[in-house]
Amino acid sequence: MQQQIKAATPADLATEFHALADQWRRETGMLSSSSKMAAHPAYQKIIGMGDAVIPLLLRELEERPDHWFAALRAISGDNPVPREYAGRVPKMCECWLDWGRRKGYIS
Repeated sequence: MQQQIKAATPADLATEFHALADQWRRETGMLSSSSKMAAHPAYQKIIGMGDAVIPLLLRELEERPDHWFAALRAISGDNPVPREYAGRVPKMCECWLDWGRRKGYIS
């Protein structure tokens, strides 16, 4: 017998995302390596949530800029950050937020 998988509501998705994001922040706050931050299991689970979390990730960048860039790249397959902005979190956030507005993920 095949198991039925219940689709998550937007509220369930947001709740799960915020719980994972909080866990990720708590457990990686002392790391300086963005690749180690991105390898954290909670971060990987967020990536596994797919396109539906892109607006949530972009809102996080607006409200609490952090290293969500690898997740956005992995999910979207895009990278709007020019090479000269690499490592400059405020500029990287601006690029992703502009991208999100152009793509209709945020207004």
